[in-house]
Amino acid sequence: MRWDNLGESPAALFGTDVVSRTFDTPEFRGITFHEVRARSIVNRVPGASRMPFEWTVNPYRGCSHACVYCFARKTHSYLDLDTGQDFDSQIVVKVNAPELLRRELAGRRWRGDHIAMGTNVDCYQRAEGRYGLMPGIITALRDHANPFSILTKGTLILRDLALLQQASEVTDVGISVSVGFLDRELWRTVEPGTPAPERRLDVVRTLTAHGIPCGVLMAPVIPFLGDAPDQLRATVRAIAEAGAGSVTPLVLHLRPGAREWFMAWLGQHHPHLVRRYETMYGDGAYAPKWYQRRITRQVHEFAAEYGIGPSRPGRARRIPPTDAGPEATGPGSPGAPRGEGPDSPAEPTQLTLL
Repeated sequence: MRWDNLGESPAALFGTDVVSRTFDTPEFRGITFHEVRARSIVNRVPGASRMPFEWTVNPYRGCSHACVYCFARKTHSYLDLDTGQDFDSQIVVKVNAPELLRRELAGRRWRGDHIAMGTNVDCYQRAEGRYGLMPGIITALRDHANPFSILTKGTLILRDLALLQQASEVTDVGISVSVGFLDRELWRTVEPGTPAPERRLDVVRTLTAHGIPCGVLMAPVIPFLGDAPDQLRATVRAIAEAGAGSVTPLVLHLRPGAREWFMAWLGQHHPHLVRRYETMYGDGAYAPKWYQRRITRQVHEFAAEYGIGPSRPGRARRIPPTDAGPEATGPGSPGAPRGEGPDSPAEPTQLTLL
């Protein structure tokens, strides 16, 4: 492994002190954790992005959920790791994320914008059970009354239920759980490191019961494997029964890095579909617009039938700057030039995890 992004230059992502640990315990067998000290933790979303948020926090790189379609696989290539097995088993842990976030939120130039989490890899993947970074992150956001949202497939979020309740009393908190389908056989092969779909729906049920509104990102809808009307209906019904306040469908997209890994999986498990996928996706990352519209229409019709609807744009609460503190530098830091203003719509679901 070559860490080209280590060093003392302002552009370096991490410092030169990296500790790599491999554990042989059942829950972490075969996984190596690379403990790094990040230079900044609040990252700005590129202006060309389709995402309805401007700032993100990602305490991990790589993800043991091992979802074969995960778009974030490409990010591992920046560290000279492969986007397949390495992405699933070589996890970068930003061990200073909570303290760094607290420092950046206190910077004079930070304006209290909405921060999205779970937008690259899941912040409640198995590594979080060992490193426990999210309690410190949520506490910092709570203490600064900074609005935030979390997208997750992880049931570990319930560990932080009390902190989420506290944060929701002082700022806008949006939680979304990703559940694209109910098929257990499909789940075991395409999302092998995640909790089962019904366990994720239990998270929705629990959060809602404790006064924390929760939506579901119904993603990915996988063509020819999870897109039959009866499958969509059953999934929407289960989401409604779990008490979700909204459901937002997202059809599978296959960006470079994820596409190669997914197509290899498809060839092994469903070889008869390879040609159909090549035709549907061509040289692009997205399914045809007509197909996306069809899925969205069907899901929204089922949602209306069961009494829930799509996510609605929200508006992040604003707070005045806090006292001066050390400011992060570099193009991904809170001090970077700003783009759209605070009135830009912010969805409670983040459409980048999948």
